[in-house]
Amino acid sequence: MSGNIPFGFQPPDRGDDDNGPGFDLSNLGSALESLGRMLQSGGETAVNWDMARQIARSAEPQKSDPGVTDKERTAVSEAVALANLWLDQATSFAASNAAAIAWSRGDWVDGTIPEWQRIVTPVAEQVTGTMSGLMAGQGLPEGIPGLDPDQMQAMMGPLAGLAQQLGSAMFANQVGQGLGMLSGEVLTSSDIGLPLTRDGRPTLLPGNIGEFADGLGMARQEVLLYLTLRECAHQRLFTHVPWLRSRLEDAVAAYARGIQVDTSQMQEMFGRIDPTDPTSINEVMSGSDMFQMAQTPEQEAALARLETLLALIEGWVDNAVTSAVGDRLPTLPQLTEAMRRRRAAGGPAEKTFASLVGLELRPRRLREAAQFWARVSADDDIAARDGYWDHPDLMPTAEDLDDLDGFFQRSGAEDLLLPDGPASAIEDTDGNATPAPEDDRPEE
Repeated sequence: MSGNIPFGFQPPDRGDDDNGPGFDLSNLGSALESLGRMLQSGGETAVNWDMARQIARSAEPQKSDPGVTDKERTAVSEAVALANLWLDQATSFAASNAAAIAWSRGDWVDGTIPEWQRIVTPVAEQVTGTMSGLMAGQGLPEGIPGLDPDQMQAMMGPLAGLAQQLGSAMFANQVGQGLGMLSGEVLTSSDIGLPLTRDGRPTLLPGNIGEFADGLGMARQEVLLYLTLRECAHQRLFTHVPWLRSRLEDAVAAYARGIQVDTSQMQEMFGRIDPTDPTSINEVMSGSDMFQMAQTPEQEAALARLETLLALIEGWVDNAVTSAVGDRLPTLPQLTEAMRRRRAAGGPAEKTFASLVGLELRPRRLREAAQFWARVSADDDIAARDGYWDHPDLMPTAEDLDDLDGFFQRSGAEDLLLPDGPASAIEDTDGNATPAPEDDRPEE
């Protein structure tokens, strides 16, 4: 007999008597009734977003949310005004006239939930669909005493709806926990790489930025200005490149379509649930490995596209910010290195995405992307550099980043070829060649 019995329904304990009582249908009915009450927190959609928001707002970082003072709002507005003044000379993308926003941690949760819905829902639908199919009769155990296969199929079929509710509650719990923890670390609306707002307004979290600056041992005002420059550059890019947001979202959706859930793992998860014990469901719902999935070739291809595009975005932002600052911010090299190490180490964004949708959100090709933008902006032709964003077909692919000379030859930009072949290092803002962080190098 299989040991993977869904929802923890185990054969009755016969003790030492092999001819003991058979499978008790009344116990099964009571268990299902109890489980139904527990699943009232679930929903009709793949994720119960009201529940996710409540969990996020009750997370530990929310309890210590410093809020936003009038002084901080003024500091953010002044930093945005100065950042846009500098960026006007460093990019052909104009700033919007929208006022800056200073968010608390709670504001960030509330303000970004709509975008998280677009990102997480495709993955949740794929997983909960598999759960419903499993509960409707796929992969059922055999040989339960007192039930023939047809009876078991008839009894398990109605559990598909319960599986939908269970999945909705499980995802809500995991999303809520992830966003709640992320709210204590995120610095701006563009900090995770994917755009989480749609109004083009520079949005910063001064409370978190202050803690980040203190951790670096640097002046809060300088750190705020640097992060504001990055945020304003991101907002200009996404406002003026209409295809960029959809390409990122399509890559995440393509990753979701490639998900193939390991039903044996899901059965093992259900096997830890005792429908008469609410604490067993809570334990499973809070597990960080709840929806671990093996990557398929289709997912690997989608992830490569996502990582390449994220690296190109980060590389352009770094290039634009460095050009905008010039020699006006002496701590720029240290700030740039701090952000580079934060990305290379796999920051809060990567951990959140790994727990929510099973993928690591890391721009692994930062080194090659930095080389690309350095070469196309070498002659200070800002319009030519920004012109690569005119159409997605103009942007290099992962393979192109491995062979930039070949890419420039194919695109007719022979003037950008290097006489001695591809560079092997990134130049920092002082002009010193430094190797890329180990985790930024492409995987073998």
